[in-house]
Amino acid sequence: MVISKVLVANRGEIAVRIIRACREMNIETVAIYSTADKDSLHVKLADEAVCIGKPLPRDSYLNIESIITAAVLTGVDAIHPGFGFLSENAKFARICRECNIKFIGPTPEMIELMGDKARARQMMIEADVPVVPGSEGTIDTAQDARVLAKCIGYPVILKAVAGGGGRGMRIVWNESEIEMAFNTARNEALSAFGDGSMYLEKYIVEPRHIEFQILGDAYGNVVHLGERDCSLQRRHQKVIEEAPSPCISPALRKKMGEAAIRAAKAVKYENAGTIEFILDKDRNFFFIEMNTRIQVEHPVTEMITGIDLIREQIRIASGERLQFTNKDIQIKGHAIECRINAENPKLNFRPCAGKIVELHLPGGRGVRVDTAIYPGYSVPPTYDSMLAKIIAYGDTREEALSIMRRALAEAVIEGIDTNIDFQYDLIHTDAFNEGYFDTSFIEKNLDSILGEE
Repeated sequence: MVISKVLVANRGEIAVRIIRACREMNIETVAIYSTADKDSLHVKLADEAVCIGKPLPRDSYLNIESIITAAVLTGVDAIHPGFGFLSENAKFARICRECNIKFIGPTPEMIELMGDKARARQMMIEADVPVVPGSEGTIDTAQDARVLAKCIGYPVILKAVAGGGGRGMRIVWNESEIEMAFNTARNEALSAFGDGSMYLEKYIVEPRHIEFQILGDAYGNVVHLGERDCSLQRRHQKVIEEAPSPCISPALRKKMGEAAIRAAKAVKYENAGTIEFILDKDRNFFFIEMNTRIQVEHPVTEMITGIDLIREQIRIASGERLQFTNKDIQIKGHAIECRINAENPKLNFRPCAGKIVELHLPGGRGVRVDTAIYPGYSVPPTYDSMLAKIIAYGDTREEALSIMRRALAEAVIEGIDTNIDFQYDLIHTDAFNEGYFDTSFIEKNLDSILGEE
């Protein structure tokens, strides 16, 4: 099918990113917005804009009926969901299909399959993709969790089947903690996702979080575009991502890439997605989950491959075949991304809303900034706190890091609290410079990073 008009079912920098890609492809765009976002950049850049509701996500960006109505009234061919909100909502993807509107992403069946972490785990086992030891399916009671945990050994981690963003997850270090952890995680999952189903896995100590970007078309062709290291996190949410990973050898990269492709082919995956692995301290890797959407951190992959992932998403959705194989993909240089958030790291990363009174974003050789903010923009309290992504690219990791240091030193956002200084201090730590860190690094070293020791 020919896609000539796309509704962007999102906000912020990813909405801007999609609109720009569409414009380069001579595709018209429709922005949707809540009343809180009427002055947002994505509204200003789109060819058309439709207000779909009040600020709360359930009244706007999660309101399927309002979004579909806007799509029908504006006569779009397709909807791009971006990330977050409805991007991994199978019901939304199915309604799009029923309304003859192309969902730029995988099929609803694929979303359902990979969204059920227990089913996804079983499919990976069948596809010969390593998985963390754990439950074969869901566990129904704290007692079931206790029995299994004793069998595989502590520590273990309880995870909500429908979880995400660190919610519905609890690490359990001994038997005395299991009942409270199970009940708390289940209740949290019920509240956040409407589904309290849980599963249990062995908790990997000192892990690295490594993910592989994949693309698949409707004809069975699948490629991976290398890995991203997303190990630096706070509260299970990523802070810095880089590609390639500084801790992976060429041999391990090849092995993990082949596993990622097997995983994608096992579900006949279509469009852009991410296979997430956990890497233990002995460099054994295990499948965690598959994200059936574009990722926040996709720019680092674009920088080292030269492939525009949003364009590829649209081309695949249009029915085109992938124009390259893994043999054609060349990974060159190194890219680092810092997420700039409206938050106060010294107050447990408390979000900060308010008006941006002064703004200077970095530029120059090797710097890319994805953002939707501008001087005078008021950051609403209702949505995710991410303001921008600063991406630095160099021929080597050392050069990329040097460029990122310069870029962060140039960045000025005044009027609200941000994590710019925190990011600057983080990338100056010996551990980051040497590439020796794991997912718990920030948590364990927060005081020293903040200079409070």
